[in-house]
Amino acid sequence: MTARLRLRTLSVALAAAVAAGPLLTACGDERAPRPAAAPSPAGSPTGTASPPGQTRDQAERKALLGATEVTWDKAAATAVAEVPRGKLADIELTWARPASGSPRPKSPSPASSPGTGARTPEWEATVAAQDGTAHTVRVDAVSGRVTSSLTDPDQDAEDKQEWAARLGAATVTPQQAAKTATGRTKGTVSAVQLDDEVWSVDVVTTNDWNKTTYDVDARTGKIVREHVDRD
Repeated sequence: MTARLRLRTLSVALAAAVAAGPLLTACGDERAPRPAAAPSPAGSPTGTASPPGQTRDQAERKALLGATEVTWDKAAATAVAEVPRGKLADIELTWARPASGSPRPKSPSPASSPGTGARTPEWEATVAAQDGTAHTVRVDAVSGRVTSSLTDPDQDAEDKQEWAARLGAATVTPQQAAKTATGRTKGTVSAVQLDDEVWSVDVVTTNDWNKTTYDVDARTGKIVREHVDRD
């Protein structure tokens, strides 16, 4: 092969390599793996994880009690004052129902839910009149004000007699039952309910946000049952 022919062959090979360069680069970009999408942070619309080390119920108790400023006994006294000669039958800390027309929150949080306004805590109490007529009284757990007081429309004469008899037979007050429960477990009372012949008292411990339920005999004041909810 002459020197001129070899030079021409080399020139053709170099030109082909230069022309193929962009095509190979483009193919390489197309085959490159795409970066993984960043995980959604907890609290975002797609994040459902509870805070590390906490269950969903524990996180809910923490959020609810953290937003509460009025203790159960103060709320109970306010509720009972709404019903002449009334007695407390039960009281529970819960989230208030959002008012109609509330603005939608910018991002979900333990104190709000998608599609509703920011929630506020309230004490929902049942107060029975002397004849057993039950009244549902809601007390704002931040301001301590009564937000509604309604008579139970579904009560019949037998229901009223049952409430009157049950409360009449209870010689232990709800305050005494709560004191007995918190004497066993230091924590915050989130519910007190007269259930047949016992006061059922829920105590939340703020170091782990577990809930312990004590059944206190409504006549003797002794604890007859204890259950810890670690969920």
